[in-house]
Amino acid sequence: MTATAGDRGTAPGPEQGTVPAAQRHTPVLLERCLDLLAPALQDGPAPVMIDGTLGMGGHTEAALERFERLTVIGIDRDAQAISLATERLARFGPRFRAVHTTYDRIDEVAREGGRGGVDAVLMDLGVSSLQLDEAGRGFSYARPAPLDMRMDQGGGSTAQELLEEASQEELAWILRTYGEERFASRIAAALVRRREAGRAVSTTAELAELVRESVPAAARRTGGHPAKRTFQALRIAVNSELDVLQRALPRALDALREGGRLVVESYHSLEDRIVKQVLAAGAASRAPEGLPLVPEADRPYLELLTHGAVKADAFEIASNPRSASVRLRAAMRTRDALQAPALGVERPTGRAPGPRPPQSRRAPRSPRVQRHTRNPGGAHR
Repeated sequence: MTATAGDRGTAPGPEQGTVPAAQRHTPVLLERCLDLLAPALQDGPAPVMIDGTLGMGGHTEAALERFERLTVIGIDRDAQAISLATERLARFGPRFRAVHTTYDRIDEVAREGGRGGVDAVLMDLGVSSLQLDEAGRGFSYARPAPLDMRMDQGGGSTAQELLEEASQEELAWILRTYGEERFASRIAAALVRRREAGRAVSTTAELAELVRESVPAAARRTGGHPAKRTFQALRIAVNSELDVLQRALPRALDALREGGRLVVESYHSLEDRIVKQVLAAGAASRAPEGLPLVPEADRPYLELLTHGAVKADAFEIASNPRSASVRLRAAMRTRDALQAPALGVERPTGRAPGPRPPQSRRAPRSPRVQRHTRNPGGAHR
């Protein structure tokens, strides 16, 4: 995703590989997140929070510093992020542990914690600063790199493989659905023409240039870089991001104890729409209108904690440009998950006729749940 649509943290420096994680990442809306989580974390004897999108550990570090009795379980599918965050948070000892998996397995992670329900869940969606700032990962159109775009480089298809194998119809569907790209058909046709000519796109620079040439000149003058939507769409498809999110939200809500809180930061309309629908479903009564007495089973199980989506103010955007597109929503569970399990929502796809899109048939399998601890020699398992 581009630096204005869905990235977490501050802008990259020239030598990211040598900069400590704490200096490479400024969490978005940090104090607002902590304030929303505080009522669930500050009073209990041993509160537990799951950070579903650990990244480089900025939100988790701040939470551990503010809430002295807190334990955090951090989830991330990116092994490099797990390593960096584990090193950064080593000073908290057993109060932090990391799990290498996708966050739609949050229910399994919560059960392994051995509690009836965790106190809070935090999700900071989108591509992380680590992934964007490492040129070789292929997430940014601003840096020449192979077209990888996998958040977990341990398996699954790359963006280049998707571009080499998908039909023109499938590519257009991906760009239109996941990137909301007006010129999806033009870009898909250009990709296939180049592939059939034996010159398939294989780098970020080649893809960015092809998109620029495919978009009408008048459309290039506004809205930022013309390739940003294409890069977003391919990244979402490669990593099955919306499918993971759609599975994760009800599971996260059901992992909460009564009174537990969920805070979610999203960075584009596709993510925010899913979050909004899931939270709204939990905050609404399922009983028909006009009933004099609402049955217990039909009562809401969530209380919304934000009025609409919270956005970054001008000061935050100036100090952390990647917060410009953030949309924060939060809710509190008001009924026990056993009596009121969370509802999911059907995400409309608008799927084009023909074969199912590559995401549906080639989605990488979730990695096995792996716990990571810091051993005395400093290596990470």
